[in-house]
Amino acid sequence: MENVKVIIWGIGAMGSGMAKMLLEKKGVDIVGVCSRRSHVGKDLFEVVGVEAKGRAPIIVTDDIDSLVQKKSADVALIATDSFTKETFDKIKKVAEAGINIISIAEEMAFPKAQEPELTKKMDAIAKENDVTILGTGINPGFVLDLLVLALTGTCENVDYIKASRVNDLSPFGTAVMKGQGVGLTEEAFMKGIEDGSVVGHVGFPESISMVAEGLGWKLENIVQTREPIVSNVARETKYVTVEPGNVAGCRHCATGEVDGVVKIDMEHPQQIHPELEGQDTGDYIKVVGTPNINMQIKPEIPGGIGTIAMAVNMIPHVINARAGLKSMMDLPVPRAIMGDMRDLIER
Repeated sequence: MENVKVIIWGIGAMGSGMAKMLLEKKGVDIVGVCSRRSHVGKDLFEVVGVEAKGRAPIIVTDDIDSLVQKKSADVALIATDSFTKETFDKIKKVAEAGINIISIAEEMAFPKAQEPELTKKMDAIAKENDVTILGTGINPGFVLDLLVLALTGTCENVDYIKASRVNDLSPFGTAVMKGQGVGLTEEAFMKGIEDGSVVGHVGFPESISMVAEGLGWKLENIVQTREPIVSNVARETKYVTVEPGNVAGCRHCATGEVDGVVKIDMEHPQQIHPELEGQDTGDYIKVVGTPNINMQIKPEIPGGIGTIAMAVNMIPHVINARAGLKSMMDLPVPRAIMGDMRDLIER
C-alpha cells in the first residue's frame, strides 16, 4: 500500500507543528505545503527543523492550485482560519478535487451551530465528491465537547454540566493573539469587543450545541460574556509582547439554556504565561446526574500540541469515514498513532 498522502494549507504555528509531527510518522508523506508567509520557496524540512535523512525536498508554495489537483492527496489539513465563512471557499476547492479535509477552524467543529446553510452546502459538496470533511482541535473538538459527551456515557441521566478550561495561550500564533486581544490596552480591548475584532474564544456556540445535540437536549439560547485579563507584569511570546497594565488574555464564559433553565455552563479564561501571576491551568468537567462526575486534568492539555495532534491523529478515521461533513461525535475515538498510519486505513 502506498503511503498516505497529505497536503498542508497554512504553515503558521499550528500548520508547521502538524508538518513536524507528520515528518516523524510512519506510512505518511507530505506531498505539498501552501503558505503566504515568508516560508515560500523554502524546504519544509528547514522551515520546521526536521532532518531530511535523504528525503526529497518539500518546497513551500503560495500556489494552492498547483497542489490541489484531482485526487492529488488523500487528505488536506487546512490551518488558515477560525470561522466557517472564511474557510468555506478553501474547503470547497479541496473537496471538489476529491481530497478529504481536516480543518482546525474553530467554528468547523460544529458549523451548523452558526452557519446552518453553509453546513448543508459543505455536506452536499462532500457527498457529491465522495470525501469526508471534519473540523477538530483541542477546543472545540475535544475538551469542552467530545470529552464532556464521553463522560456522560457512564450516566443514567444528566441534569447539568459545568466545564472549564483554564489554559496558556503562549504557543498560539498571531491570529489567535489578535482575536483574544492580547497586548491591547483595556480600552482598546473593549472597543475590540464592540467592533468584533476581539472575539475571545471562538467555539462556545459550537461546543454547547454539540453537547446539547449529543444528549438530545433542545437548545434554546446561548449567552456569552467576555472580560479582559489585565496583566500586572511584563509577558512575552514569539508573537506578542504585553506590558504591565495591558491585556494578557480574555475571560470568556457561555451558558446554554434548555426549557428556560441553564443546563450547560462553560468558562474559558485564557492568557499568555499565566504562571507569571501564579495562575494554575487545568481542564475541569462536572456532570450533575446519576452518577455525579468530577474530572480534573492539571495542568491543562496543552492547546498547541493538542490541536496539532488531534488533526494528525484523525487522518485515518477521516479517510475511512463515509462521505459527508462530520463532527467528532461521528468518528472513532481519537488516539495517538504510534505505528504505521497505513495499518489503520480500511482499503
